[in-house]
Amino acid sequence: MALPLAFLNGVDPWIFAFSFVTVAATIGLGFWSARRSKTAGDFYVAGRSVSVGWNASAISGEYLSAASFMGVAGMVMSSGYDALWYPVCYACGYLFLLLFIAGPLRRFGAYTIPDFAEGRFDSPLFRKIAVCFVLFIGFFYTMPQMKGAGTTLAYIFPGMPYWGGVVLVGAVITLNVALGGMKGITLVQAFQYWMKMFAISVPVFVLMSVYGLYGSHLGANDGRVEKLAGTTSALTQTVERKPLTEKAPADSPWISPFGPLTTKAAKAAGLSAEESRPYSLLYTYSLIVALVCGTAGLPHILVRFYTNPDGVAAKRTTMWVMILIGIFYVFPPVFGVLGRNLLPELYAATGAKGTDKVVLELPRAVGGLWGSILSGITCAGAFAAFMSTFSGLLVSMTGAVAHDIYGRMLKPHATNAERLLVFKVSTVLVGGIAIALGTQVEKLQINFMVGQAFAIAASSYFPLLFMSVWWRGMTMKGAASGMLGGGLAALACTTIINLSDLGLVDLKAYWAAHPLMRILAEQPAIWAVPLAIGLMIVVSKATAAAVPADIRMKMLVLHAPEQLGLKQEYIQEHAAALNAESERR
Repeated sequence: MALPLAFLNGVDPWIFAFSFVTVAATIGLGFWSARRSKTAGDFYVAGRSVSVGWNASAISGEYLSAASFMGVAGMVMSSGYDALWYPVCYACGYLFLLLFIAGPLRRFGAYTIPDFAEGRFDSPLFRKIAVCFVLFIGFFYTMPQMKGAGTTLAYIFPGMPYWGGVVLVGAVITLNVALGGMKGITLVQAFQYWMKMFAISVPVFVLMSVYGLYGSHLGANDGRVEKLAGTTSALTQTVERKPLTEKAPADSPWISPFGPLTTKAAKAAGLSAEESRPYSLLYTYSLIVALVCGTAGLPHILVRFYTNPDGVAAKRTTMWVMILIGIFYVFPPVFGVLGRNLLPELYAATGAKGTDKVVLELPRAVGGLWGSILSGITCAGAFAAFMSTFSGLLVSMTGAVAHDIYGRMLKPHATNAERLLVFKVSTVLVGGIAIALGTQVEKLQINFMVGQAFAIAASSYFPLLFMSVWWRGMTMKGAASGMLGGGLAALACTTIINLSDLGLVDLKAYWAAHPLMRILAEQPAIWAVPLAIGLMIVVSKATAAAVPADIRMKMLVLHAPEQLGLKQEYIQEHAAALNAESERR
């Protein structure tokens, strides 16, 4: 018992209590929802019966991951205002979904994106390719969620190692998904969105009432601090910033739109500020492309639209998601600005002790009982963040294994019971791999890793969906060439960058001599997305004879209003088999 008891030393009871209640509520809701999940349709797409309000809250809860709750604030604190492109583009990506993809994707009807890929091009081979990218993107996205879990648990239990938090939280979430699948986690994720909204907003208002408004803190970093003699109001008091550590960026670059994030490659090469500007612009534009297009290519988000009753509901859901996440993203940057002034010691730490934990640590600056309560609230929100996103990722990846690989390739005539068993076993296997990967990324920033997942999605799934939905001339060979070319190129670049940053491959000298190559490898979307689309067009033109014979009907299904009665569920024989099995039960 010595080891578990050691973890309890220094544990704040309020922080532990709020975190425990959040986890207990998540598990309880998961068990309750699991009793309502009976068929494969419930596990994969929640029976296609989720209302707009519930689905918008659930998608927002799933999308607002550890990168949104912890990573944005940590990156704003560490890198400054050029990191604001992350929350802005996270929200803007849903505009692409609303305008171009959400409605058509739901009208086509499927369980997974590989279903859409096979149905659009009548190619079982293409399904296999699409499944691989579900797993690639999913595992890249689970790593920052595990980093958030390890960081939060290490903060709550000072004696717990980083890997211990990853294993503990990963096991709880894996159990929850195995019990109820998509239908089981929908209610949980909707609850978790509102939990996160409360946990990120309330501490901000309290902190600003005690330590001064956002403008005062911002002024402390750009030389515009006004001396307000004679003021007694906490709302207008002058900010007294703590001395910055050596590792903290200076005020001027921190508040610049081209700060430490976008100029690091040029600075490593010894370039001047003027010489760095083109590189900063290139980095910024590529980041924007990755985040906006990547949002429209995330499998665990896209599969959510299959849970809506129809295409109209899918578009309405997307509109509400834009509103909900847009409101949320107002708050994390405030934590980053306040943290720079009030907790500069975080700059000197690394890994789970660095700036990524500013959202957890900053509320304690209030002091006393209220500081502990506020910190407990933000810890609860952090749990809700990485638990909800990891749940959605597990459903997406497990669906690819259980439905696409087992149910469509290995055993198409499997019974409902067999499919559910494989879903649960696959959840455990996929969750175990995700946990193992998560233990290896403590040194990497949460937001940085999420950006890499977005770059891969932007270079593979986004071109596939956008071109397949809007261009009737696309062939299977064209789609496969583009997705493989762009997606694998982005995957290779992000892998090399991670190996370099983790110290497993020494490329510092090469990056210093070639800053352009560093940027193109770290942010590959600006060239990988055009590469994917270009390959799709060229190869499709060269194989125009292979355009599906029923392409006109498929395009009608994708774009015609539901009132015409053309909407369909793609896997007709599979749906019939499930209904028959359900009736026998």
